[in-house]
Amino acid sequence: MNSEKSTQLLSPAHHFSVLLSPTPRGARLARLLATDWMRDRDLPHRVAEAAEHLVAELAANAATHGRLPGRDFRLVLLARDAILRIEVTDTRVDDLPHRRPPTPDAESGRGLLLVEALADRWGVQLGPVPRKTVWAELDLPSV
Repeated sequence: MNSEKSTQLLSPAHHFSVLLSPTPRGARLARLLATDWMRDRDLPHRVAEAAEHLVAELAANAATHGRLPGRDFRLVLLARDAILRIEVTDTRVDDLPHRRPPTPDAESGRGLLLVEALADRWGVQLGPVPRKTVWAELDLPSV
């Protein structure tokens, strides 16, 4: 295989994936693992800090709202094409995040305001059943 073709494959250095328990401890571990992965990649401080908050929020949502007994959630980090993509997949499609702002007396929903503020793009992808993936992307500065 020539080196030009081999560079098109995703290197483990640019991709991270882990299954975690849908608990506060699993959400905390997601943030810690993401922080270590980003530190190893020397991501710019602004990007790494925003990504840490995004991972913390999305993982906490998976542990709180996407929790089903015996089913883990998956954290994926992918750095490619000047974009850092964060994905958190859980098994609760009946609890989709909404883009509308929470009411002042709402007990939840404020975390997605943080996601909206920090991410350059974010959204929800359904499937395969019963999974949903909430993703957020951050643009990486040109070097």
